[in-house]
This record gives sequence, C-alpha cells and structure tokens, in this order.
Amino acid sequence: MPKEDLIEMEGTVTDVMPDQRFRVELDNGMSVHAYASGKMRRYRIRVVAGDKVKLEMSPYDLTKGRISYRHKH
Repeated sequence: MPKEDLIEMEGTVTDVMPDQRFRVELDNGMSVHAYASGKMRRYRIRVVAGDKVKLEMSPYDLTKGRISYRHKH
C-alpha cells in the first residue's frame, strides 16, 4: 500500500496508555487506538491527554492510527 493512500484525520487524545499508545476521539465522534510515530519518539515529543493531534489511518483498518503531528496550544 503506498503512503498516498493514508487517511488523515484530526482528533483529541482522551486516554494515555502504556508504551506510547493513546486513545483518540476523532472530530467525527469515533474513538480509535493510536501510537506515536517514530519521529515523535526520536525527538521525544510528549503527548498528553487533551492534546489536539493529526492521525494517519489505513483505509483497511479504521480502528487504529498513527499520530503524526501534535498541534501547539
């Protein structure tokens, strides 16, 4: 699957789980599980509950996603 086929959505982090995993509520009301991308881990970008984030999701599984960007307040 090429990277161009990813679906980008925005949401709010509602729950922080172990091992850089998060529960994110999307703007359309759905709740998905997400993990921090490799660059976010590399540069130690912290994500806490209440942050607005941008997700990348595969069109094949809309229950999981990767957090690619944390919006600044």
